[in-house]
Amino acid sequence: MSLVRRTWPGESGYYPYFSPFAELDRVRREMDRLLDSFGGTTPSWAGAGLWPAVNVSHDAESYYVRAEIPGIKPSDLEVTTTRNSLSLAGKRSFPREEEKASFHRREREEGSFRRTITLPGEVDGAKVEARYADGVLEITLPKAEAARPRQITVKTS
Repeated sequence: MSLVRRTWPGESGYYPYFSPFAELDRVRREMDRLLDSFGGTTPSWAGAGLWPAVNVSHDAESYYVRAEIPGIKPSDLEVTTTRNSLSLAGKRSFPREEEKASFHRREREEGSFRRTITLPGEVDGAKVEARYADGVLEITLPKAEAARPRQITVKTS
């Protein structure tokens, strides 16, 4: 339990308040501090999230995936689709520093990656388009005919 400063009109002071999120944040900071003391870098498994970061949106006709993949040549990317999934794969590498260089901080990861995204419906794989510009990969995945919404006419008797 931690003490949290709470102020109400006419009062001031510390009151006991338990927050599981504050406790998890404290544990994360302690783990980061501990890992930094061993090597100065945090291992890739302790990163902030999945890489590459993606946004997935859709309209009546298509799904749209935008992935931030800076520093990768389009020829080093592999984009594949199956019924309702999209896989992104590639390899990112940086020029090597001198062998004797030591890092103060190293946050830019390099190496191979593969990320598979499950979409809410099936796509027409023959019509998928991908464009890469300014470090952003934009993929348009047209929905399969069976997955598209259809207007139903209501008949009266």
